[in-house]
Parts: sequence; C-alpha cells; structure tokens
Amino acid sequence: MKLIIQIPCLNEAEHLPATLVTLPRALPGFETVEWLVVDDGSTDNTAGVARLYGVDHVVRLPYNQGLARAFMAGIEAALRAGADVIVNTDADNQYDASCIPDLVAPILAGRAQIVVGARPIEDIAHFSLLKRKLQRLGSFAVRMASGTDIEDAASGFRAIHRSAAQRLYVFNDFTYTLETIIQAGRKNIPTASVPIRVNGQTRPSRLFKSITSYVTRSMAVILRIALLYRPLQVFAALAALIALPGFIAIARFLYFYATGHSQGHIQSLAIASVLISVAAIVAMGGLLADLIAANRMLLEDLRARQLADSLDKAVHRDDGAATEPRLARHG
Repeated sequence: MKLIIQIPCLNEAEHLPATLVTLPRALPGFETVEWLVVDDGSTDNTAGVARLYGVDHVVRLPYNQGLARAFMAGIEAALRAGADVIVNTDADNQYDASCIPDLVAPILAGRAQIVVGARPIEDIAHFSLLKRKLQRLGSFAVRMASGTDIEDAASGFRAIHRSAAQRLYVFNDFTYTLETIIQAGRKNIPTASVPIRVNGQTRPSRLFKSITSYVTRSMAVILRIALLYRPLQVFAALAALIALPGFIAIARFLYFYATGHSQGHIQSLAIASVLISVAAIVAMGGLLADLIAANRMLLEDLRARQLADSLDKAVHRDDGAATEPRLARHG
C-alpha cells in the first residue's frame, strides 16, 4: 500500500520546512510513503523549497484558486500517483505529525474510509473562549447536517481512503473541511474521529480575517451544502415556518366565526391565503431542488466511475511500460 501525505500551500516558503522535517518516510502498514505539495499560485519560492526538502510530487496551480480547489487538486494528483491512502495536513505545522499513525489506523483496520483528527480545542492556548465555543457549535451543526459523529469538523488533519477520495468533490471555494464531511454522511462513506495533538501557533490563520468573518462564511457554507444535499428537508422546513402563521390566522377566524364575532376578521383569511400559497410555492421549489439534487448525485457517481476507470487504465499502462512515470509532475 502507498500513503501520500499532501500539503496545500500558499506562500509557505518560510513555514514549510518545519512541517516537512516532521513528516514520516515510513509507516507500518505501508510499503511506500510519499509527500505531495500543492502550490496554490504562490508568489514566493514555495515550490522550490518543497523540491529542496525532497517532496516527491509538486503540483503548481497557475494562480491562487483557494484552499478548497488546492485540496481537490492534491487529491486527484495523489490518486494519479497511486495513493491507497491520502493524509492531508497544513503547511504551517499546526498538526503534530507523530499522530499520523493514529489517523490512518481506522482505515488500515477497515473501520472507516475518512478519518478526521480532533484537536484538543479547549486546550489550545491561542484560541479565545469565543472561538472555542464557535468551533464546538460549528462541529455540532455539521454533525446534524451530515449525520456523522465528527468531533472537530474544521480540522484539516485527515486521512482518506482511495475509494472515498474518488467520490469526493468540493463545490465551494472557501474550505473543504465542512463540505467533505457532509458529503461523506450523504454518501454513507464510513467516517471516524480520533484525538490528535497540535503544535504551537506559527502564524495567524489566513482562511478568515476575524471571528465574524469565519462565522458568516462557515454558516453560509453549511446552508449552501444543506441546500445542495438535503434540499427537500430544508425547503419543507421553510414552507412549514411560512404556513404556520397562516394556519394560526385561519384558526383565529374560525374561533371568531364560531363565537359569532366573525365580522371585521376577514383579513385573517386574506393573510392566511397569502402565507399558505407562498408555503406551497416554497414546497414545490423543494421538490424541484430535490430532483436536481438527485441528478447531481448521478453526475457525481459518473465522475467517480470515470475517475476510477482512468486511474485503472493509468496503472495498467504503467505496468506495461516501466519507463513511463506514474505522475507527470507540474512546475
């Protein structure tokens, strides 16, 4: 089996060496351990530093496309390089690399295909009390949306089995962490969470500029993903919220009608009819969105099968021609 450790990078020439020197070159259960760096349009010497420190595969994106796109570029490159398991970590050395054996253990044991490292949120010194509470709240929201039991949904330290990686596709440009968990739950991909350790902070997060920005963008991502993967439930809940005051208005009118005081309360029926009509339109929108979601799921399955077929053909070509490289390195 081959393990590839991938690191999405944006202008990480300063911090990347500290991360690379801690990564393993051998692990029990794997014949080969390789490293892959995704240079997301860096303007510094990130790619050069990666090569200097012996990174096996360097994928260079022509311009900055965001963390989610860099993550997916790394996943596809790792699959084409023959990875059986992919470990994703950050370039700022946030995660303790000595926890990688714990991260891949559930996959090697056949218990999971996606494993997310759960940080000790309450013990991280540079996390404010507000950020700790928001991290917990966000993870709870993702658990509810995905039906999984992932403790730290925002953690980027995760291991992914080859078959699961072929089925993942990130739609949003902000971050892959939340969407991939919700996708895994929607697609019934076995997931697990393991406790991991973290290192001290080397630089402020580049993913968001403030707590308000993080909360706003994260909630927008969760809502969008919920609409993508559970549209009928979302629209049905919204329709129920809209229709409820309408039914209350009808009940109010019927009460006055039964007591002989219906005169002057006709407006209740007018309001009720408008609200119930809007709710019906929203519910119909939910049915249409659910049909579109089903079609998208079919397209995702087709993409996964086409990717698997192309990877199998590449492996067969490599077996038949030993001189052909397994991965065309970029840059």
